Amino acid sequence: MDKVISVFGSSRPLEGTLEYELAFEIGRQLAMAGFTVCNGGYGGTMEASARGAKDAGGLTIGVTVDAFSRVANRWIDKEIHAKSLAERIAFLVDSADGYVVLKGGTGTLLELAYVWEFINKRLIEEKPIVVVGEFWNGVVATFREELMWEGLGDCTRFIRQAGSAVECANLLKARLLM
Repeated sequence: MDKVISVFGSSRPLEGTLEYELAFEIGRQLAMAGFTVCNGGYGGTMEASARGAKDAGGLTIGVTVDAFSRVANRWIDKEIHAKSLAERIAFLVDSADGYVVLKGGTGTLLELAYVWEFINKRLIEEKPIVVVGEFWNGVVATFREELMWEGLGDCTRFIRQAGSAVECANLLKARLLM
């Protein structure tokens, strides 16, 4: 079975926006590399990354939840239905071999924090986390400084930054497929 990459990001970007187009290209690049794209299954960057993966002939998984009454977007091959947001995040994290984090709000921050903390505390095996663009740079830098000051080491070593969809896919390929 293909390696699975969970993509986290905002549900707000619409087709034609820079965020949507970036997510589309990330989905496309991941599928071309042989990865299955997994995400929250709805709109915005979730739709865009699934659509990009399908454009490249890839497979997609969408994890929907009772809290939202919407159905999965049409580019989802396999829908997994979670009963709660906590169950949804756990599935997105546990089923993935790596993670891509795009610009987003508090939900995306929660997803990043969840996977980062579980890897940092060795509650799950270390898996690659790639943040794309500059949006998360301040968060990562703040944690690097604070946790080094506390003597806890550099937990940001688990996170790689990519400036483009191609770079993102290449980082994941180097770590998971080589």
